[in-house]
Amino acid sequence: MNTTPESTIKSICVYCGSSNRVDDAYKKAAEDFGIIMAESGMRLIYGGGKVGLMGLIADTVLKHGGEAIGIIPEHISKREVQHKELTELYVVDSMHIRKQMMVDMSDAFVVLPGGVGTLDETCEIITWRQLGVHDKPICMVNVKGYWTPFLDTLAHTRNCGFMRPEDANLYTVVDTVEAILPSLLHAPREKFDPSTKWI
Repeated sequence: MNTTPESTIKSICVYCGSSNRVDDAYKKAAEDFGIIMAESGMRLIYGGGKVGLMGLIADTVLKHGGEAIGIIPEHISKREVQHKELTELYVVDSMHIRKQMMVDMSDAFVVLPGGVGTLDETCEIITWRQLGVHDKPICMVNVKGYWTPFLDTLAHTRNCGFMRPEDANLYTVVDTVEAILPSLLHAPREKFDPSTKWI
């Protein structure tokens, strides 16, 4: 198993929720990881919003001297939820372009608690790695067991033969934000052969 050299991870895409009506533990996780990113010199790539965990992590990264890059679709930016004090903000035509840019600009992916949009992004980024579209580490942060039901669903999918047993290596899972960077830096770097998905 190869490890990921620290020098290869400069930008981290963070998927997380845009709701403020959530447990303080989830908010604290976003803020704590924002501090860790800024102090480690890791650039934040995220959805460009100023609300919920999205806004908290961006604000924290910026407050502590880090860089935060937002990518937001025009139809969402018109609702005035975009963050206007970012290092860079890209307003794009569609969700599809937003997702592709976030992948292209990032060296790794971190999934904090979030809603349906975060779930959509998480499923997509895992699927893209499974299909060989990218080979970048993915870390899910299971704050207060938030992602346990989803992780159980993935295990059920593997147990029923709809995913391969080795697909469990497509992502890593940690319980604390302090464990995120070590997990990314030492994540499995196997190349997943898409052709074996159908065999």
